Amino acid sequence: MTNMALQALLRGYPSEAIAMAQGAYDRSRGRAAHRVLGFVKLIEARAHAKAGDARSASAALSASERCLEQAESDLEEPGWIRYFTHTRLSADAVEVHRDLCNPAAAWRWNAQADAMDPDSFARSVGLRMTVLATTHLQQHDLDQGLKLGHRAVDILGRIASARARDYVADISTTLAPWRRERPVAEFLHRARTELALVS
Repeated sequence: MTNMALQALLRGYPSEAIAMAQGAYDRSRGRAAHRVLGFVKLIEARAHAKAGDARSASAALSASERCLEQAESDLEEPGWIRYFTHTRLSADAVEVHRDLCNPAAAWRWNAQADAMDPDSFARSVGLRMTVLATTHLQQHDLDQGLKLGHRAVDILGRIASARARDYVADISTTLAPWRRERPVAEFLHRARTELALVS
């Protein structure tokens, strides 16, 4: 159900994602491993952030952190959830705060996320670069936003991913106030050419 919530969120239906994540948590609380519950709360936080509800997003993110801390004392947990670590939580928290237009908080969380090798984790690193690019653009830092945007295209241009194109499209949307500036036009042309981005 949580994975369905994530897919609903990625397709632009945050209200449905919130309902599914909350349903998954309510049905699993007291039965599922803490790491599983933490991941459910993380997806709920992301959905609240996309819906613009900062208070609910913060509460769900804090709950996710607590569950992850409690997971350290779990004697058993399913192997498939072990990818959900503090690094994953931190990387997603960057996106939560980007969606809430809180770049400073996004940068604090990014500092907690471990550096990942772009050769081994190309999509994850590339997506994080797009999120960081948009946080800098929210602060009207065009130079840093474009620098990170180009780095994202460098990485994401090597993989085939519809999600990657969606994330780079977020940069393009955030660049709207500067569309007439030459470096922006060059970036948009590069994104269209190398990622088949429609703008």
